[in-house]
Amino acid sequence: MARTNFDSLLAAGAHFGHLKRKWNPAMAPYIFMERNGIHIIDLHKTVAKVDQAADALKQIAKSGKRILFVATKKQAKEVVAEKAASVGMPYVIERWPGGMLTNFPTIRKAVKKMANIDKLLNDGTYDKLSKRENLQIRRKRAKLEKNLGSIADLTRLPSALFVIDVMKEHIAVSEANRLGIPVFAIVDTNSDPRNIDFVIPANDDATKSIEVILDAVCGAINEGLEERKAEKVDMEAAGETKAEEKAEAAEAPAEEAEAPAAE
Repeated sequence: MARTNFDSLLAAGAHFGHLKRKWNPAMAPYIFMERNGIHIIDLHKTVAKVDQAADALKQIAKSGKRILFVATKKQAKEVVAEKAASVGMPYVIERWPGGMLTNFPTIRKAVKKMANIDKLLNDGTYDKLSKRENLQIRRKRAKLEKNLGSIADLTRLPSALFVIDVMKEHIAVSEANRLGIPVFAIVDTNSDPRNIDFVIPANDDATKSIEVILDAVCGAINEGLEERKAEKVDMEAAGETKAEEKAEAAEAPAEEAEAPAAE
């Protein structure tokens, strides 16, 4: 069964592309028609592409890997933060830190610095400093939190990127391409889909359109996480059963050996 449908995408305005003069010819396969100088996206293809992307993301989540959501445009910030947090995935909604993927160890150092400041604030070390120095440190901490707080638990490179507006986030896309990290993206008619591994053709400017697609995608990620949990429980149960069987098998020869001795 499809994770989203034509009607919900239509109601969200996912079919509205950009002006014809702004189009990217590489998006031609996903364009249904032109109306009043605006390209209309073929939503039947969008439904199929959402399912394809959702299934791939489900498998990534099921294998315990991380998916990084990227959306720094105003319309997408809140909805992306909410949906990514709901499935426990990292996200970037402020400025993309250049080299975040290609220079990941440096970004990790900044995150560690933030954790170190927290530790020193809590144990009272900074209370000995002057009021001005204390304020400077707190401001630095707030800045780090704003830019890197949402990726604090990202200890290694993500296994996939989910991008809203590939034109605006072109640096993130090119870094992922360079490292061979698969890119999932909502791609509008003015964007180039050729560097994207999983293209979801849709309106990337309307909050409702973004929300409908993220609901489907995050639902799939959640399914993957739940299946992973269930598998872990089954494996633990199987491990306990095997341990019990081994213990019983070890006890049996011991009892047999005791029986002749008693005679």
